[in-house]
Amino acid sequence: MALQLDPSRDDLPLMANTSHILVKHYVLDLDVDFESQIIEGTIVLFLESGNRFKKQRSSPEETCRSASNEACRFRTPEPCHIPVTNTRTFSSKVGYNDFVICGKGEKDTSGKDGNHDNQEQASGISSSKYRCDTGNHGSEDFLLVLDCCDLSVLKVEEVDVAAVPGIEKFTRSPKLRNQIVHELVALPADRWREQLDYYARCSQAPGCGELLFDIDTWSLQMRKTGAQTATDFPHAIRIRYRTQPQGRSVTWTSDQSGRPCVYTMGSPINNRALFPCQEPPVAMSTWQATVRAAASFVVLTSGENSAKPTQLREGCSSWHYYVTMPMPASTFTIAVGSWTEMKPEIGSSDDLTAETSFSPSEAAFRNVGVCGHVEYPCRFQNASATTQEVIPHRLFAPGCLQGACQEALLPLIPPCLSAAHSVLGTHPFSRLDVLIVPASFPSLGMARPNKEKTGHVSDSGSSVIKHGLNPEKVFMQVHYLKGYFLLRFLAKRLGDDTYFSFLRKFVHTFHGQLILSQDFLQMLLEAIPEEKRLELSVENIFQDWLESSGIPQPLQRERQAGEECGLARQVSAEVEKWVRVNRRPRKRKRRETEEVFAKLLPDQLLLLLEHLLEQTTLNPRTLQRLERTYHLPEQDAEVRHRWCELVVKHKYKKAYGHVERFLQEDQAMGIYLYGELMVNEDARQQQLARKCFELSKEQMDRSSAEVVAEMLF
Repeated sequence: MALQLDPSRDDLPLMANTSHILVKHYVLDLDVDFESQIIEGTIVLFLESGNRFKKQRSSPEETCRSASNEACRFRTPEPCHIPVTNTRTFSSKVGYNDFVICGKGEKDTSGKDGNHDNQEQASGISSSKYRCDTGNHGSEDFLLVLDCCDLSVLKVEEVDVAAVPGIEKFTRSPKLRNQIVHELVALPADRWREQLDYYARCSQAPGCGELLFDIDTWSLQMRKTGAQTATDFPHAIRIRYRTQPQGRSVTWTSDQSGRPCVYTMGSPINNRALFPCQEPPVAMSTWQATVRAAASFVVLTSGENSAKPTQLREGCSSWHYYVTMPMPASTFTIAVGSWTEMKPEIGSSDDLTAETSFSPSEAAFRNVGVCGHVEYPCRFQNASATTQEVIPHRLFAPGCLQGACQEALLPLIPPCLSAAHSVLGTHPFSRLDVLIVPASFPSLGMARPNKEKTGHVSDSGSSVIKHGLNPEKVFMQVHYLKGYFLLRFLAKRLGDDTYFSFLRKFVHTFHGQLILSQDFLQMLLEAIPEEKRLELSVENIFQDWLESSGIPQPLQRERQAGEECGLARQVSAEVEKWVRVNRRPRKRKRRETEEVFAKLLPDQLLLLLEHLLEQTTLNPRTLQRLERTYHLPEQDAEVRHRWCELVVKHKYKKAYGHVERFLQEDQAMGIYLYGELMVNEDARQQQLARKCFELSKEQMDRSSAEVVAEMLF
């Protein structure tokens, strides 16, 4: 069922004024508390403005947009709810005055910080003109606007980076804080370890003045009295904040063993409910994060290093990760839970876990070749990295899945990494962590915003993602499927050798950069010989595959040809057998020949069930035999989904337990089954749907729960 689209509810605003100033590095210092379901701590932003911004100011209409029609008023700093007396309070060694996770706390759902919370408003974003009442502070001060949602901001202050011992070696003007940050940000790639070290030191420096700030539904706005341009605005600021239990960037749930866990799950709002940030992909930055949790938990992030826990005090551990490749803030991920690391049972695991770093002797390789991205420690410029087929990797899973992962999944990772290297070339990242996530993970909701999906971009850099908050959007697979078949179509047109050679060249050319579909297609068409290009052009491809509804003509022709291939013909023969079995009466003649069914590949079995779904009726005997013949409850999720559709369509009550299991264990894919259960208007099926939803709704992400609730009630 289609929901009515309401721009004030469904459009996702990107509020950060990235055209004026950019975050170059984040330092996160966080505590994870499972009892209160809150992540709390500080984030330090290191900023950089360009010469073109020196005389440019953020207009109030562009950068001070409220989620309501009310004027936003900047308040003078108020006392923090958590006492902070000096910079040592921020040190990971001390642990935030011991107010953190290893103690007990109550779940905070009320937004106790009053005016400093993001207040959710049912009206969404106002379509009227936004106003900014800056009161007696004047209208000439520069505003730094960050994307922010579902956060309680407690304090914003400038960081006195000039107070860090040894910082004077970065600048000839050690008392000019912004100049120090500029020199630190501009350090060459071969000094990345030193750079990270001084980022960490600066992040713990004392504050040198609180900043005025205000917060609305979608943004955090900060300014310093008298700082009239981005160049004048402090380039190192610290924000003390806490998440909210209902925040939409992370999910607090239980893993398959029933143990508590929390993780980022590809939310439509990305990470803005985890930390204040610049959401537009153009805001490429590096980061480092120190995360503390109870010692029984494992902390994983999308960092480049394989972090190990450091015990701070009894029952509490700290994990530190970092990234040296600038990427959009939306790519930051975190997962905290009671997971077990799988390790090979035979042989040494040293080769898998050893860190790959740039030694001084390898530094010369950084200047070999030409890369199109900003400078960072690039693996494409390191001779050892370019030949590394299998990068260090780790596999984590709940205890109840340890045996299955050890036996089936762990041995697959090295050959998969090797295959990726053989096709695409150098691995862009130095390592890989694989985590088996809970069943509630919304696996269809991983799409991230890009320029093509945004509306008008203002002079400040803010924009809107059309219908980005529509809860149904994350379950629409059409764009993924058409994209997949487009790539297959192009591969056939070029031939595998030419196509895969192109992919390797494309990755090498554009690694570390933001790209658009046009970039990919233009480069691909240039690689096609003129005689093979025929009617292909970027414009035609966009028209036929991306902008038009329905199945493109090339795909229809391929589908017709596919029906004639040997594997498909074998499936058609099996379908005919099942149709004959279904037509036979309950009592058969003694001499009647028993049907013998062929063994099918998983894809063939999926196709068989899809054909059988087209049958008007299948009797219970046929369904029972179908289940037993192919052991359907033991097949993969795709096959079991089709089997559940058959069960629901033909009201096969004996297998309702399979449907219930699917809705519990494969929640993201099960969304469609709820609709099937309700549309039949069968009282028992509707009761089953409501029962499963009641059992699962607390674990579902918000979009999934909203869509299912629309179906059921």
